[in-house]
Amino acid sequence: MKMIHKNFGSLREHKDDYPDLLFAALERVANRLESDMYLVGGTVRDWLLQILPNDLDFTVGCDAVRCCRALIHELNGGTFVPLGAAEEDAGRVVWKGLTIDFSRFREGTSTIEEDLRLRDFTLNSMGISFASFMNGAEPLELIDPLKGLDDLQNGILRACPNAFTSDPLRMLRGYRLWARFGFHCEPETLAAIEEHIALLSQVSTERVSYEMDLIMASSRSHEVIAAMAESTLLFQVITELSEGVGLSQPESHHLDVFGHSLSALGNMEKILENPADYYPECAEYLVEYLEQPSITEILKWGALLHDLGKPVTRKVREDKDGRITFYNHDEVGRKLVQNLGRRLRWSNEKRDRVAALTGMHMHPFHLCNVRRKQGLSKKACLKLAKRAGGDLIGLFLLSMADSLAGKGDTKPDAMEEELSELLCEVLETYTKDIQPALSGPRLITGKDLIDIFALQPGPFFSELLEELQVAQVEGDVSSREEALQWVEVRLEEETLDELP
Repeated sequence: MKMIHKNFGSLREHKDDYPDLLFAALERVANRLESDMYLVGGTVRDWLLQILPNDLDFTVGCDAVRCCRALIHELNGGTFVPLGAAEEDAGRVVWKGLTIDFSRFREGTSTIEEDLRLRDFTLNSMGISFASFMNGAEPLELIDPLKGLDDLQNGILRACPNAFTSDPLRMLRGYRLWARFGFHCEPETLAAIEEHIALLSQVSTERVSYEMDLIMASSRSHEVIAAMAESTLLFQVITELSEGVGLSQPESHHLDVFGHSLSALGNMEKILENPADYYPECAEYLVEYLEQPSITEILKWGALLHDLGKPVTRKVREDKDGRITFYNHDEVGRKLVQNLGRRLRWSNEKRDRVAALTGMHMHPFHLCNVRRKQGLSKKACLKLAKRAGGDLIGLFLLSMADSLAGKGDTKPDAMEEELSELLCEVLETYTKDIQPALSGPRLITGKDLIDIFALQPGPFFSELLEELQVAQVEGDVSSREEALQWVEVRLEEETLDELP
């Protein structure tokens, strides 16, 4: 049961949560209308839940855009934003961090009750008369034609009649409401979603991507994505994920490819709640990294998509007693994520970062193997740090989520502890050896290689500069003179190697 206002009159107290000027201006706008104005939808829902929204939703019988213009005039400020198609009478006023939306009764309806019946979910189909709201002398009544208050009280998502045929995006919006509030779709609504899934293809990619990102940014992303998979709506959005359903893996895993990816998302969610529990010695680095905007969303997408390349690369090796392999699935996955990001209209930065995490997610495990056998060199730390760039911490968070999601019989013991130790060692090496060595001006530039050694830019040119960086980090070179001498010796070695 949800904590909601039991006395509707107490909703008037929310006027005090907004600037005094706003409701006085809204009342003057309402007084110019020939019909009543209504507070509706998410505003009423949130107030009933004792949540303060940053947006106010109004419905009027006519002249919604004119209401926007009039409010801007009364406030002596604000920006008008048109909403919907050109023929729709709807608009938004943005003022001092608030948004005030006005829309005309939907689909030619003439009463507020008819309008509310045409909304997405019953908990959004409630309204109150604005005139009554402003008049404290009379009781405030809730207009609730579909019993949305009961569903709100019980945490139920129930679709309004014909909601999904009117706007198929509402199917995704239902899961977004689930993610935000923890409400669950009742059986008839779930059945209607499964019936109308194909209609989602009619919705613009930008709208779909927006809803998916809100789900991913929530604290219930794993629960909701799992529910979307159960209804198969998830696979309408990301077809590639369906190819991992039922696809078996080696004995180091206990789940199929999709189940493992879903579990990795769930573990990423747990890690983000208390990251220091998983990397206790690196807590200060984690805090700084996780302060970045949208980083939660990027890491969760990385967790869900990190094995996107497995279905394409899966082989059953008869020459190795039927062993299942996924060679190069990380790099194949990187390309698939890039393509998916383009299709979902992700920003270049988001697409590149999620793809990079996918392409690198095996690196920490490979380094754990190396470290276990022969220790960790400064060269290996440099290579990893350079490739991961600003997402070194994110890479290890992804690897931890990946490891926790695999519980097969042949999984190496204490894998999570090894990852934690490895990150500490990489960060220590980077801080003490790599960063100081590379923080100053380059000892030798590409121009020096051209002018002094008559080299031409090419693969060997770049390799030489990278090898020089390793020599600096390992302490073999510390001055320009030593660097020039190092290059001269290295070129002599290259010449000798070419001799017959």
